[in-house]
Amino acid sequence: MTIEIKAPAFPESVADGEVAAWHKAEGDTVARDELLVEIETDKVVMEVVAPESGVLTSIVALEGETIESEALLAVLEAGDVAHPAPSSASASKTVEPAQPSESGEHAMGPAARAMVDEHGIDPAAITGSGKGGRVTKEDVTKHLKSSSQAAPVKTASTTPATPAVTTPDDSFGPSSERIEKRVPMTRMRARIAERLLEATQQTAMLTTFNEVNMAPLMKLRSQYKESFEKAHNGTRLGFMGFFVKACCEALKRYPAVNASIDGSDVVYHGYQDIGVAVSTNDGLVVPVLRDADFMSIADVEAAIRDLGLKAQDKKLTIEEMTGGTFTVSNGGVFGSLLSTPILNPPQTGILGMHTIQERPVAVNGEVVIQPMMYLALSYDHRLIDGKTAVQFLVTVKGFIEDPARILLQL
Repeated sequence: MTIEIKAPAFPESVADGEVAAWHKAEGDTVARDELLVEIETDKVVMEVVAPESGVLTSIVALEGETIESEALLAVLEAGDVAHPAPSSASASKTVEPAQPSESGEHAMGPAARAMVDEHGIDPAAITGSGKGGRVTKEDVTKHLKSSSQAAPVKTASTTPATPAVTTPDDSFGPSSERIEKRVPMTRMRARIAERLLEATQQTAMLTTFNEVNMAPLMKLRSQYKESFEKAHNGTRLGFMGFFVKACCEALKRYPAVNASIDGSDVVYHGYQDIGVAVSTNDGLVVPVLRDADFMSIADVEAAIRDLGLKAQDKKLTIEEMTGGTFTVSNGGVFGSLLSTPILNPPQTGILGMHTIQERPVAVNGEVVIQPMMYLALSYDHRLIDGKTAVQFLVTVKGFIEDPARILLQL
């Protein structure tokens, strides 16, 4: 039975996608629910699996092609993939495609083949990491990188007896070679760039700053982190849970920071869906904690951990990344001391956390060393006045410096 493999149905917010990588080649046998191909959109990477066991007879959409929703990707001939042991005559035919051909070329995907042709590489010189020694796009990239690094050494060793004439242009030797590499943006990176540009051009963004003394929260965390982890099945007690809960309480007091602008209307949200910025190899993504005001600190910490792992594995769904009424971004994990976070439209506010640094501060009339963190609130001045923004940030500061107020909702 012939089965057409089609792309997933994209949501309305996704116009099209790109074939990112084929994990199977034409003629490969596949098992039911085995991963066939990855489709990259401007928001997530979608996986397409085999609906039945069989043989992948034809690949229609090659790597790098732009496709629309439910477009034809490949054709699968369904059937039992378990075969008896082949005879010696048929065995030689079976293993023949997996071996290098007379030209020394290995099996490889369309994207890898295009790179090999473009750079004039001998495929036999590339070690394939795919199934059956299949050469992938990543293998070609690694080969090019290693070749470019090894080239200066090879040049120096092959001409040891040749006297070098030093000129102003080559005085730095082979290491002065200016190497450039041009690659297209991924769809996700291009979409991130587009949204960031929209945020700076279409909003009246302003940032206000404050600093928070982290000593009380750090003391509380140090006191209870071990018992917290045991009580909540390995969930670690971090700072994000407190900041998310502090923002939820502050948003209830200042609903304009939790609102969004829709044309000439202001939409006030009666719930707190908090977006948490997560850094991945493909760029920054913002999964959303739904109804975060009803979540405990343990629930928030566990959800952030799970969403972070899914983001790294490219497993986030469209539903997990859409919506959100306010965003929290923690640049402090990378060592950022101070920054101005960019809004995530149509949201009107985003809180930026930063690294904790010991600084001299005045406490009860005395100068003492305290672990301090700068907080930054970027907001849309079209809707939020400076007074409201400052009051919101001071409220968050108060909750963090006295964590008991979060639990008591004071």
